[in-house]
Amino acid sequence: MRPSAKWTQLLILFLLIALLPLFFPSGYYFRVGALIFVNGLAVIGIVILTGYAGQISLGHAGFAGIGAYASALAPGHLGLHPLLAVVLGALVSAAVAWLVGRPILRLRGYYLAVASLGFGILVAMVLSNERALTGGPDGMMVPDPGLRDLLKDLGLRLTGGEFWYWCCGLCLLIGAWLALNLQTSPTGRALRALHGSEVAARTVGIDVARLKLQAFTISAVYASVAGSLLAMQNRFITPDVAGFMHSIEMVTMAVLGGVGSVIGAIFGAVILTLLPQVLTVFADYEQMVLGAVMILVMIFLPEGLIPSLARKLRGRGE
Repeated sequence: MRPSAKWTQLLILFLLIALLPLFFPSGYYFRVGALIFVNGLAVIGIVILTGYAGQISLGHAGFAGIGAYASALAPGHLGLHPLLAVVLGALVSAAVAWLVGRPILRLRGYYLAVASLGFGILVAMVLSNERALTGGPDGMMVPDPGLRDLLKDLGLRLTGGEFWYWCCGLCLLIGAWLALNLQTSPTGRALRALHGSEVAARTVGIDVARLKLQAFTISAVYASVAGSLLAMQNRFITPDVAGFMHSIEMVTMAVLGGVGSVIGAIFGAVILTLLPQVLTVFADYEQMVLGAVMILVMIFLPEGLIPSLARKLRGRGE
């Protein structure tokens, strides 16, 4: 990727985040926008792991659960500020990813997918069964970080939806910038070589095991921060955040938009977050219509929406 292309993508993302509120008819859309940004941040982690490194994970929601419950538990049990709890959750997720990734990343293909799925299920079971600590299936409250009050003292008054829209939008911009920088770095080029062929990557001196572990750990941090943001804006969290379906949603968003493209994956998060809102008019047929849309995209745009459309446009231009 050329440096100009990277900055063009970031500029487009910034303009969309900055200008969309001008068209919001009510405060509800700020909440939807914040949810899109949280999902987009989590999906960027899938891009790094699957799109860059070629590794599959079906249990990434487990790291989102770790981040979410760190934000809920650390302020009360450890006396940490909620923002420090986000950092703690990211560090714990990175440590767990490093420990879990060392054995399971030796696997390939569907063996790796099943192993990662088992990790996600294990995290969800622990969060559901440890009632005394996590509240069990009923969930628990999450402390307010108090940043809105700080902004109010500075003369900037924002509703809850507006605050989390801008906060999550900023986090998404930072996450996209880091991922795009990684893509153009020597490590990113080594990851793409690993994606192409592990054997070929080894022959040119790439430490395949170390790179896989790095990609897995970085993607876990993305998921953890996204989970923390989701918990703090909702002020309540349940073990569903670490559930199997949440992992599938994350992977589907990435694949739908284009798992090899940061902007494409974010666009996939936009679609899969908005479609359930739009398809409520179909009532009982909502899931059927959603599934049909996804099947059609995979048949006619197999690389994902954004990469496939970009390829078609370049073909017409030539």
